[in-house]
Amino acid sequence: MQMNSFPQLLLLLSLPFIGTMLGSACVFVLKDKLNAILQKSLLGFASGVMVAASVWSLIIPAIEQSSSMGKLAFFPAALGILLGMAFLFLLDKLIPHLHMNSEEAEGPKSHLQKITMLVLAVTLHNFPEGMAVGAVAAAFLQGQALSYADAFSLALGIAIQNFPEGAIISLPLKSSGGSRAKSFLYGTLSGAVEPIAAILTIALFRLLVPAMPILLAFAAGAMLFVVVEELIPEASEGKHSNAGTAGFGAGFVLMMILDVALG
Repeated sequence: MQMNSFPQLLLLLSLPFIGTMLGSACVFVLKDKLNAILQKSLLGFASGVMVAASVWSLIIPAIEQSSSMGKLAFFPAALGILLGMAFLFLLDKLIPHLHMNSEEAEGPKSHLQKITMLVLAVTLHNFPEGMAVGAVAAAFLQGQALSYADAFSLALGIAIQNFPEGAIISLPLKSSGGSRAKSFLYGTLSGAVEPIAAILTIALFRLLVPAMPILLAFAAGAMLFVVVEELIPEASEGKHSNAGTAGFGAGFVLMMILDVALG
């Protein structure tokens, strides 16, 4: 698959956002919030996709691009992962947000509405996904041993896992008294940061070409932080934790298949 036109690049950058928007549109066809088993399954699924995407689409290419370092080829990837996790840890502390099914907000004290902080929580973990898509797109554009198919499989995998995320945000907002239109809008806006993050990453890429392996691993580390800090705990707490585990396996395998089949 060759990327030889602006529409193809636009599709690549838009796919994750489209996934969130379609998931948010569930408020127009479903009457109530997702049942507990389905919600746990979808959280696990999102975790599996993100972990697999981090490994196959980001960490392994980062190590391969550092092969000239011999036995130290792991170093740029290891550094990038740690920096990415530290970056998300910092954002987690600086931005007020509220996780789903939680009554206590995280980050600095704020007078923001609950709905706003719920959206900020999702926006916070969507940012590294946008970075990841931007990083692989930039690597392809600069001929850094990544194909358009590699970038497309990552964007498609993230779009698939963003669909349930959009529904998980918009449906509870409707159930708590919000209108369908407002719930859809908030759910959709939570995914708007992804194309923005992707474009910023591509724009900065020319300055970071020598550090490309670190940049790829940085995006992976940021995504792994979100999985460990938020998605897996929410999928495993309380009842029906097995559904979250099954969802993780399904998401991981699907992303692996996409990466190999489209790569």
